[in-house]
Amino acid sequence: MGILNVTPDSFSDGGRFLDPERACRRALRMQQAGADLIDIGGESTRPGARAVSVGTELKRVVPVIRRLGRRLKIPISVDTSKPEVAEAALAAGASLVNDVTALSSRRMARVVAGAGVPVILMHMRGSPRTMRKRVRYHHLIREVQAELRQAIRRALAAGIRKDRILLDPGIGFGKRLEHNLELIRELGAFRKLGYPLLLGPSRKSFIGQLLDQPVSGRLMGTAAAVALGVAHGADILRVHDVEAMRQVIDLAYAIETGDAARR
Repeated sequence: MGILNVTPDSFSDGGRFLDPERACRRALRMQQAGADLIDIGGESTRPGARAVSVGTELKRVVPVIRRLGRRLKIPISVDTSKPEVAEAALAAGASLVNDVTALSSRRMARVVAGAGVPVILMHMRGSPRTMRKRVRYHHLIREVQAELRQAIRRALAAGIRKDRILLDPGIGFGKRLEHNLELIRELGAFRKLGYPLLLGPSRKSFIGQLLDQPVSGRLMGTAAAVALGVAHGADILRVHDVEAMRQVIDLAYAIETGDAARR
């Protein structure tokens, strides 16, 4: 999954792709580099980021999705927690919703169910603005599992089909360094929930903390996290550096499975 932030303040590439045509060129390059789908977001979810209005988010993402719907050969995901944005993005050509609040909005659940599209349910306590204050866990894996099960129940109760649900343990969202490392190491525990898994370690702050690297120097750390994510059962890797991570994923998958023909 290639990341396309059409925001001025995302932690890694904020402001680079605000222009819709430039954003489209970026998405097409990621497709050429080996992305299987593109995740487009119009609101930063970095720690402490300010919320934006529905109107602002719509103006950022819908024009890009409309343009790409005619040019991309791979699916488009919309990264939003606002039902109004999800609805407009799906109408414009998106075919998957990536909700970092795991359907905390009942209206969002109804939008996804009504459209019959897949949804990614991510674990986070609080919101991007407050999640740094909610990082205490007694039993990390068990607690994240339990809270993801609650999200699954919300999805199923809204009428979302089981085969349309994906899970994300939420690397970097209300987690300390040691929590992020444990989530990747114990990723297999989440496979027991019975749903495909997304892992999003790309350029995250835990890599910078551990390796003492700025955002621009986290490529190799991301590669290590991605390779171990594959080894521990991730089905989708959400990344900024598609070309490099495509190679990491393909090699890690070939080593793990013995399937050297897959690309």
